[in-house]
Amino acid sequence: MYRVLSKGWTLLRGVLITVALLIASFALPAQAEAPTFTVGWSVYAGWNPYFYMARSGILKRWADKYGIVIKVQRFDYAASLDAFVSKNIDACTMTNMEALDMPAAAGVDSTSVIIGDYSNGNDAVLARNNLTLAQLPGRSILLVQKTVSEYLLERAMVINGLSGDLPHLKLLNTSDSDIVGAYLGDRHNQVAVTWKPLVSEILAQDSGVKELFDSSKIPGEILDLLVVRTEVLNRPDGSGVRFAKAITGAWYETMAELTGSGSAAARAISGSAAASDDSVASYKEQLQTTHLFASPQSATQFATDAALKQKMDLVRQFCFHHDLLGQNIHSVDDVAILYPDGSIQGKKDRVRLRMDATYMKLAAQGKL
Repeated sequence: MYRVLSKGWTLLRGVLITVALLIASFALPAQAEAPTFTVGWSVYAGWNPYFYMARSGILKRWADKYGIVIKVQRFDYAASLDAFVSKNIDACTMTNMEALDMPAAAGVDSTSVIIGDYSNGNDAVLARNNLTLAQLPGRSILLVQKTVSEYLLERAMVINGLSGDLPHLKLLNTSDSDIVGAYLGDRHNQVAVTWKPLVSEILAQDSGVKELFDSSKIPGEILDLLVVRTEVLNRPDGSGVRFAKAITGAWYETMAELTGSGSAAARAISGSAAASDDSVASYKEQLQTTHLFASPQSATQFATDAALKQKMDLVRQFCFHHDLLGQNIHSVDDVAILYPDGSIQGKKDRVRLRMDATYMKLAAQGKL
Protein backbone atom coordinates (compact mmCIF):
# COMPACT_ATOMS: atom_id res chain seq x y z
CA MET A 1 0.00 0.00 0.00
CA TYR A 2 2.79 2.39 0.91
CA ARG A 3 4.55 1.66 -2.37
CA VAL A 4 1.34 2.44 -4.31
CA LEU A 5 0.87 5.74 -2.47
CA SER A 6 4.51 6.56 -2.95
CA LYS A 7 4.29 5.84 -6.64
CA GLY A 8 1.13 7.97 -6.91
CA TRP A 9 2.78 10.86 -5.11
CA THR A 10 5.77 10.60 -7.41
CA LEU A 11 3.52 10.85 -10.44
CA LEU A 12 1.56 13.73 -8.91
CA ARG A 13 4.73 15.56 -8.03
CA GLY A 14 5.95 15.15 -11.60
CA VAL A 15 2.71 16.62 -12.91
CA LEU A 16 2.92 19.55 -10.48
CA ILE A 17 6.50 20.29 -11.50
CA THR A 18 5.52 20.18 -15.18
CA VAL A 19 2.61 22.56 -14.59
CA ALA A 20 4.85 24.90 -12.60
CA LEU A 21 7.41 24.97 -15.42
CA LEU A 22 4.70 25.71 -17.97
CA ILE A 23 3.36 28.57 -15.86
CA ALA A 24 6.87 29.95 -15.46
CA SER A 25 7.50 29.71 -19.21
CA PHE A 26 4.41 31.82 -19.88
CA ALA A 27 5.15 34.27 -17.08
CA LEU A 28 8.72 35.08 -18.13
CA PRO A 29 7.87 36.78 -21.45
CA ALA A 30 5.20 38.86 -19.72
CA GLN A 31 7.72 40.06 -17.16
CA ALA A 32 10.28 40.81 -19.89
CA GLU A 33 7.90 42.91 -21.97
CA ALA A 34 7.90 46.14 -19.98
CA PRO A 35 5.97 49.02 -21.60
CA THR A 36 8.28 50.81 -24.01
CA PHE A 37 8.18 54.49 -24.94
CA THR A 38 10.14 56.37 -27.60
CA VAL A 39 11.07 60.05 -27.31
CA GLY A 40 12.05 61.94 -30.46
CA TRP A 41 14.50 64.83 -30.20
CA SER A 42 16.42 67.05 -32.61
CA VAL A 43 19.61 69.06 -32.31
CA TYR A 44 19.16 72.14 -30.15
CA ALA A 45 20.89 73.37 -27.00
CA GLY A 46 17.82 72.78 -24.87
CA TRP A 47 17.15 69.28 -26.28
CA ASN A 48 20.68 67.85 -26.51
CA PRO A 49 20.48 66.83 -22.83
CA TYR A 50 18.10 64.02 -23.85
CA PHE A 51 21.03 62.45 -25.68
CA TYR A 52 23.23 62.74 -22.60
CA MET A 53 20.42 61.54 -20.35
CA ALA A 54 20.20 58.30 -22.32
CA ARG A 55 23.96 57.75 -22.69
CA SER A 56 24.74 58.49 -19.05
CA GLY A 57 22.35 55.92 -17.60
CA ILE A 58 20.21 58.54 -15.85
CA LEU A 59 17.22 57.76 -18.04
CA LYS A 60 17.50 54.01 -17.51
CA ARG A 61 17.62 54.36 -13.74
CA TRP A 62 14.38 56.36 -13.75
CA ALA A 63 12.74 54.06 -16.28
CA ASP A 64 13.69 51.03 -14.18
CA LYS A 65 12.22 52.70 -11.12
CA TYR A 66 8.85 52.85 -12.85
CA GLY A 67 9.05 49.46 -14.57
CA ILE A 68 9.21 50.77 -18.14
CA VAL A 69 11.66 51.19 -21.01
CA ILE A 70 12.37 54.60 -22.54
CA LYS A 71 14.24 55.03 -25.81
CA VAL A 72 15.39 58.29 -27.38
CA GLN A 73 15.69 58.78 -31.13
CA ARG A 74 17.30 61.64 -33.02
CA PHE A 75 15.51 63.25 -35.99
CA ASP A 76 15.70 66.34 -38.13
CA TYR A 77 13.23 68.71 -36.53
CA ALA A 78 10.44 68.56 -39.13
CA ALA A 79 10.80 64.78 -39.35
CA SER A 80 10.42 64.45 -35.58
CA LEU A 81 7.10 66.32 -35.73
CA ASP A 82 5.90 64.10 -38.58
CA ALA A 83 6.83 61.00 -36.59
CA PHE A 84 4.92 62.28 -33.58
CA VAL A 85 1.79 63.14 -35.57
CA SER A 86 1.97 59.75 -37.31
CA LYS A 87 2.16 58.07 -33.89
CA ASN A 88 5.49 56.44 -34.66
CA ILE A 89 6.89 57.90 -31.44
CA ASP A 90 5.18 58.58 -28.12
CA ALA A 91 6.73 61.89 -27.11
CA CYS A 92 8.69 64.59 -28.87
CA THR A 93 10.68 67.72 -28.15
CA MET A 94 9.07 70.69 -29.88
CA THR A 95 8.32 74.34 -29.44
CA ASN A 96 4.98 75.67 -28.25
CA MET A 97 4.21 76.87 -31.76
CA GLU A 98 4.82 73.51 -33.39
CA ALA A 99 2.75 71.86 -30.68
CA LEU A 100 -0.13 73.93 -32.07
CA ASP A 101 0.53 73.88 -35.80
CA MET A 102 1.49 70.21 -36.10
CA PRO A 103 -0.15 67.73 -33.69
CA ALA A 104 -2.94 70.05 -32.54
CA ALA A 105 -3.70 71.14 -36.10
CA ALA A 106 -3.79 67.49 -37.13
CA GLY A 107 -6.33 66.72 -34.42
CA VAL A 108 -3.81 64.92 -32.21
CA ASP A 109 -4.58 65.73 -28.58
CA SER A 110 -1.23 66.38 -26.92
CA THR A 111 0.07 67.28 -23.48
CA SER A 112 3.15 69.31 -22.61
CA VAL A 113 4.67 67.68 -19.52
CA ILE A 114 7.99 69.58 -19.34
CA ILE A 115 8.72 73.23 -20.15
CA GLY A 116 12.46 72.97 -20.56
CA ASP A 117 13.50 76.47 -21.54
CA TYR A 118 12.78 79.43 -23.72
CA SER A 119 14.96 80.69 -26.51
CA ASN A 120 16.75 83.80 -25.27
CA GLY A 121 18.82 84.56 -28.35
CA ASN A 122 19.24 81.07 -29.82
CA ASP A 123 16.94 81.83 -32.77
CA ALA A 124 18.02 84.60 -35.11
CA VAL A 125 17.44 86.39 -38.40
CA LEU A 126 20.76 86.54 -40.28
CA ALA A 127 21.70 88.67 -43.29
CA ARG A 128 24.68 89.54 -45.47
CA ASN A 129 25.76 92.83 -47.01
CA ASN A 130 24.46 94.99 -44.16
CA LEU A 131 20.87 94.37 -45.15
CA THR A 132 18.22 95.72 -42.80
CA LEU A 133 14.83 94.26 -41.99
CA ALA A 134 13.23 96.90 -44.21
CA GLN A 135 15.22 95.54 -47.16
CA LEU A 136 14.10 91.92 -46.81
CA PRO A 137 10.96 92.01 -49.00
CA GLY A 138 11.57 90.39 -52.39
CA ARG A 139 14.72 88.55 -51.27
CA SER A 140 14.85 84.80 -50.76
CA ILE A 141 14.82 83.93 -47.08
CA LEU A 142 16.03 80.44 -46.11
CA LEU A 143 14.21 78.91 -43.15
CA VAL A 144 12.22 75.88 -42.00
CA GLN A 145 8.72 77.04 -42.82
CA LYS A 146 5.81 76.57 -40.41
CA THR A 147 8.21 76.62 -37.46
CA VAL A 148 9.31 79.21 -34.93
CA SER A 149 11.77 80.53 -37.51
CA GLU A 150 8.83 81.93 -39.47
CA TYR A 151 7.25 83.18 -36.25
CA LEU A 152 10.49 84.95 -35.24
CA LEU A 153 10.78 86.59 -38.65
CA GLU A 154 7.25 87.94 -38.49
CA ARG A 155 7.66 89.19 -34.92
CA ALA A 156 10.84 90.99 -36.02
CA MET A 157 8.96 92.74 -38.79
CA VAL A 158 5.94 93.64 -36.64
CA ILE A 159 7.97 94.93 -33.70
CA ASN A 160 9.94 97.14 -36.07
CA GLY A 161 6.84 98.61 -37.70
CA LEU A 162 7.17 96.61 -40.92
CA SER A 163 4.01 94.49 -40.77
CA GLY A 164 2.92 95.94 -44.12
CA ASP A 165 5.90 94.25 -45.77
CA LEU A 166 5.00 90.75 -44.59
CA PRO A 167 3.11 89.74 -47.77
CA HIS A 168 6.22 90.55 -49.82
CA LEU A 169 8.61 88.24 -47.98
CA LYS A 170 9.90 85.39 -50.17
CA LEU A 171 10.30 82.32 -47.97
CA LEU A 172 12.36 79.37 -49.19
CA ASN A 173 11.68 76.22 -47.17
CA THR A 174 15.01 74.64 -46.19
CA SER A 175 15.63 71.72 -43.83
CA ASP A 176 17.65 72.41 -40.70
CA SER A 177 20.14 69.77 -41.86
CA ASP A 178 20.68 71.66 -45.16
CA ILE A 179 20.39 75.31 -44.23
CA VAL A 180 24.03 75.95 -43.27
CA GLY A 181 25.37 74.46 -46.51
CA ALA A 182 22.74 76.17 -48.62
CA TYR A 183 23.39 79.57 -47.06
CA LEU A 184 27.16 79.45 -46.95
CA GLY A 185 27.46 77.72 -50.31
CA ASP A 186 25.53 80.29 -52.32
CA ARG A 187 26.15 83.95 -51.61
CA HIS A 188 23.04 84.84 -53.58
CA ASN A 189 21.20 83.61 -50.50
CA GLN A 190 21.51 86.72 -48.39
CA VAL A 191 19.04 85.97 -45.59
CA ALA A 192 18.49 82.97 -43.31
CA VAL A 193 16.47 82.37 -40.18
CA THR A 194 17.52 79.49 -37.97
CA TRP A 195 18.63 78.47 -34.48
CA LYS A 196 21.82 77.56 -32.68
CA PRO A 197 24.14 75.76 -33.16
CA LEU A 198 23.40 76.49 -36.83
CA VAL A 199 23.41 80.26 -36.17
CA SER A 200 26.81 80.02 -34.48
CA GLU A 201 28.21 77.89 -37.29
CA ILE A 202 27.13 80.40 -39.95
CA LEU A 203 28.48 83.39 -38.02
CA ALA A 204 31.79 81.63 -37.39
CA GLN A 205 32.31 80.81 -41.08
CA ASP A 206 31.22 84.08 -42.66
CA SER A 207 32.23 87.34 -40.98
CA GLY A 208 30.00 89.27 -43.38
CA VAL A 209 26.85 87.80 -41.84
CA LYS A 210 25.16 89.77 -39.05
CA GLU A 211 22.20 89.19 -36.77
CA LEU A 212 19.25 91.46 -37.55
CA PHE A 213 17.00 90.17 -34.77
CA ASP A 214 17.00 87.38 -32.23
CA SER A 215 14.67 85.73 -29.76
CA SER A 216 15.99 87.64 -26.74
CA LYS A 217 13.72 90.45 -27.98
CA ILE A 218 10.66 88.25 -27.37
CA PRO A 219 11.48 86.43 -24.09
CA GLY A 220 9.24 83.52 -23.20
CA GLU A 221 7.48 83.38 -26.57
CA ILE A 222 9.52 80.54 -28.07
CA LEU A 223 9.19 77.73 -25.55
CA ASP A 224 10.89 74.37 -25.78
CA LEU A 225 8.70 71.55 -24.54
CA LEU A 226 8.47 67.82 -24.14
CA VAL A 227 5.08 66.86 -25.54
CA VAL A 228 3.34 63.50 -25.08
CA ARG A 229 0.28 62.29 -26.95
CA THR A 230 -2.55 62.52 -24.44
CA GLU A 231 -3.78 59.04 -25.32
CA VAL A 232 -0.35 57.69 -24.35
CA LEU A 233 -0.42 59.59 -21.07
CA ASN A 234 -3.88 58.21 -20.29
CA ARG A 235 -3.20 54.53 -20.98
CA PRO A 236 -5.51 52.39 -18.81
CA ASP A 237 -2.60 50.39 -17.37
CA GLY A 238 -1.08 53.55 -15.90
CA SER A 239 2.15 53.12 -17.86
CA GLY A 240 1.75 56.53 -19.51
CA VAL A 241 1.74 58.27 -16.14
CA ARG A 242 4.75 56.21 -15.08
CA PHE A 243 6.50 57.33 -18.27
CA ALA A 244 5.76 61.00 -17.55
CA LYS A 245 7.09 60.65 -14.01
CA ALA A 246 10.22 58.82 -15.14
CA ILE A 247 11.13 61.22 -17.95
CA THR A 248 10.48 64.24 -15.72
CA GLY A 249 12.60 62.83 -12.91
CA ALA A 250 15.41 62.03 -15.34
CA TRP A 251 15.18 65.51 -16.85
CA TYR A 252 15.64 67.36 -13.58
CA GLU A 253 18.45 65.07 -12.47
CA THR A 254 20.14 65.89 -15.77
CA MET A 255 19.48 69.61 -15.30
CA ALA A 256 21.00 69.47 -11.81
CA GLU A 257 24.18 68.04 -13.31
CA LEU A 258 24.23 70.37 -16.30
CA THR A 259 23.86 73.54 -14.25
CA GLY A 260 25.89 72.35 -11.28
CA SER A 261 29.62 72.37 -10.77
CA GLY A 262 32.57 70.04 -10.71
CA SER A 263 33.04 66.82 -12.64
CA ALA A 264 29.30 66.08 -12.92
CA ALA A 265 28.66 69.39 -14.68
CA ALA A 266 31.64 68.90 -16.98
CA ARG A 267 30.40 65.43 -17.86
CA ALA A 268 26.85 66.64 -18.56
CA ILE A 269 28.01 69.56 -20.69
CA SER A 270 30.45 67.52 -22.77
CA GLY A 271 27.87 64.74 -23.14
CA SER A 272 25.21 67.19 -24.33
CA ALA A 273 27.66 68.91 -26.68
CA ALA A 274 28.45 65.52 -28.21
CA ALA A 275 24.81 65.20 -29.25
CA SER A 276 25.44 67.72 -32.02
CA ASP A 277 29.19 67.09 -32.44
CA ASP A 278 29.84 70.46 -30.84
CA SER A 279 32.83 71.52 -28.83
CA VAL A 280 32.29 72.20 -25.15
CA ALA A 281 33.04 75.88 -25.76
CA SER A 282 30.42 76.07 -28.51
CA TYR A 283 27.79 74.36 -26.41
CA LYS A 284 28.45 76.62 -23.44
CA GLU A 285 27.98 79.59 -25.77
CA GLN A 286 24.60 78.20 -26.83
CA LEU A 287 23.54 77.75 -23.22
CA GLN A 288 24.20 81.44 -22.60
CA THR A 289 21.31 82.27 -24.94
CA THR A 290 19.04 79.53 -23.59
CA HIS A 291 16.92 80.41 -20.58
CA LEU A 292 16.84 77.00 -18.93
CA PHE A 293 14.19 76.25 -16.34
CA ALA A 294 16.79 74.20 -14.57
CA SER A 295 14.70 73.55 -11.47
CA PRO A 296 11.16 72.17 -11.39
CA GLN A 297 10.20 75.09 -9.16
CA SER A 298 11.11 77.65 -11.84
CA ALA A 299 9.36 75.63 -14.55
CA THR A 300 6.22 75.28 -12.45
CA GLN A 301 6.15 78.98 -11.67
CA PHE A 302 6.38 79.86 -15.36
CA ALA A 303 3.75 77.28 -16.33
CA THR A 304 1.25 78.62 -13.82
CA ASP A 305 1.87 82.33 -14.41
CA ALA A 306 -0.85 84.29 -16.23
CA ALA A 307 1.80 85.69 -18.59
CA LEU A 308 2.04 82.29 -20.27
CA LYS A 309 -1.49 82.69 -21.61
CA GLN A 310 -0.63 86.06 -23.13
CA LYS A 311 2.44 84.66 -24.87
CA MET A 312 0.57 81.59 -26.10
CA ASP A 313 -2.16 83.84 -27.48
CA LEU A 314 0.40 85.60 -29.68
CA VAL A 315 1.52 82.23 -30.99
CA ARG A 316 -1.94 80.82 -31.63
CA GLN A 317 -3.03 84.01 -33.41
CA PHE A 318 0.04 83.71 -35.67
CA CYS A 319 -0.81 80.08 -36.44
CA PHE A 320 -4.41 80.93 -37.27
CA HIS A 321 -3.58 83.87 -39.54
CA HIS A 322 -1.12 81.68 -41.46
CA ASP A 323 -3.61 78.81 -41.86
CA LEU A 324 -1.42 76.52 -39.76
CA LEU A 325 -4.18 75.17 -37.52
CA GLY A 326 -5.54 72.63 -39.99
CA GLN A 327 -8.36 72.37 -42.48
CA ASN A 328 -11.88 73.60 -41.81
CA ILE A 329 -10.69 75.90 -39.03
CA HIS A 330 -12.82 79.03 -39.09
CA SER A 331 -11.71 80.55 -35.79
CA VAL A 332 -8.56 80.66 -33.68
CA ASP A 333 -10.71 79.16 -30.92
CA ASP A 334 -11.25 75.95 -32.89
CA VAL A 335 -7.87 74.70 -31.58
CA ALA A 336 -8.03 75.29 -27.85
CA ILE A 337 -5.38 75.25 -25.12
CA LEU A 338 -5.95 74.00 -21.56
CA TYR A 339 -3.82 75.58 -18.81
CA PRO A 340 -2.80 74.22 -15.39
CA ASP A 341 -5.43 76.34 -13.60
CA GLY A 342 -8.18 74.71 -15.66
CA SER A 343 -8.82 77.74 -17.86
CA ILE A 344 -9.17 77.26 -21.61
CA GLN A 345 -8.19 79.51 -24.50
CA GLY A 346 -10.72 78.60 -27.15
CA LYS A 347 -13.72 76.31 -27.29
CA LYS A 348 -14.04 73.87 -24.40
CA ASP A 349 -14.88 70.97 -26.70
CA ARG A 350 -11.90 71.70 -28.95
CA VAL A 351 -8.95 71.29 -26.56
CA ARG A 352 -5.96 69.95 -28.49
CA LEU A 353 -3.00 71.15 -26.41
CA ARG A 354 -2.74 70.76 -22.64
CA MET A 355 -0.10 72.73 -20.74
CA ASP A 356 0.21 70.38 -17.78
CA ALA A 357 2.27 71.29 -14.71
CA THR A 358 1.46 68.06 -12.82
CA TYR A 359 4.79 66.32 -13.20
CA MET A 360 6.91 69.44 -12.80
CA LYS A 361 5.03 70.09 -9.53
CA LEU A 362 5.67 66.54 -8.35
CA ALA A 363 9.36 67.03 -9.07
CA ALA A 364 9.36 70.34 -7.19
CA GLN A 365 7.75 68.61 -4.20
CA GLY A 366 10.21 65.72 -4.29
CA LYS A 367 7.41 63.25 -4.98
CA LEU A 368 8.68 61.52 -8.11
